[in-house]
Amino acid sequence: MNLHQFRFVQEAVRRNLNLTEAAKALHTSQPGVSKAIIELEEELGIDIFARHGKRLKRVTEPGEHVLKSVEIILRELGNLRRIGDEYSAQDSGTLSIATTHTQARYVLPTPVTQLRAAYPKVNLSLHQGNPDQVARMVIDEVAEIGIATESLAAYPELVTLPCYEWQHMLVVPAEHALASKERLTLEDLATEPIITYHPSFTGRARVDQAFATRQLQPRIALEAIDSDVITTYVGLGMGIGIVAEMAVRDLPLQSEPGKLIARPLGHLFGQNVARVAFKRGAYLRNFVYHFAELLSDRLTRDLVARAMSGHVNDYEL
Repeated sequence: MNLHQFRFVQEAVRRNLNLTEAAKALHTSQPGVSKAIIELEEELGIDIFARHGKRLKRVTEPGEHVLKSVEIILRELGNLRRIGDEYSAQDSGTLSIATTHTQARYVLPTPVTQLRAAYPKVNLSLHQGNPDQVARMVIDEVAEIGIATESLAAYPELVTLPCYEWQHMLVVPAEHALASKERLTLEDLATEPIITYHPSFTGRARVDQAFATRQLQPRIALEAIDSDVITTYVGLGMGIGIVAEMAVRDLPLQSEPGKLIARPLGHLFGQNVARVAFKRGAYLRNFVYHFAELLSDRLTRDLVARAMSGHVNDYEL
């Protein structure tokens, strides 16, 4: 048996048992993938996959155990490479970060700049996606660290830690009636056309839940994944905006004629928690620990190391 066979088996599962897609992802031929998997099954004396003709239909019970071992072997192979890089490359290499647009645009510029100053030989690669895609990229080792508000804690393959809290903000023109209302209510918002995030992004589920709890039906005029898009359409008079506070830090909180203003909505939608995620069992290089510390003063190297070793699963902000 060999590493190519292990990768082929793993990729076949990742690609929903589609060997053609697995072959494309691995830059090889579909017959080659199929042959390698069959040879591994013959050597082990078991069927990893149940088949219908030449098509893979499902993973067998012994196949599930094989997949767990393959995952460990390939994970540790990646760890060996990172250990080699750590001690031979002298704090150089690439740090791949998976995150959402909001985090990449409004949260990461400062820590990324600080990391580059501390480790000028380290290249950074940003991969953007929705929260589930962020989790998948960390699990598949496309990225070494993931940052998002939703989904990360739902994956047992990940070690996740809370990074910071944030709340939603209302964005309206200074002349809008809600700009000067003393205390905003859900009823106030429900009467207006709302421009906010797509349901899978940036705490939108918490917004929907708050309205549903009060049996209110919000008038969603436009959904986007980009906070700048939301504020642009608010400025055009299309509706009121509900956005993440880190996206509107530069907006005034008090009415200034001709400008958009931001007002906190934490009393309506509660606090959201952005989380940082690492693949369980992964070896983290020095600059990965340093980057975690730059993301939040609560994420010390010792805390992250204990979490990765299984001694800390979470902590309170």
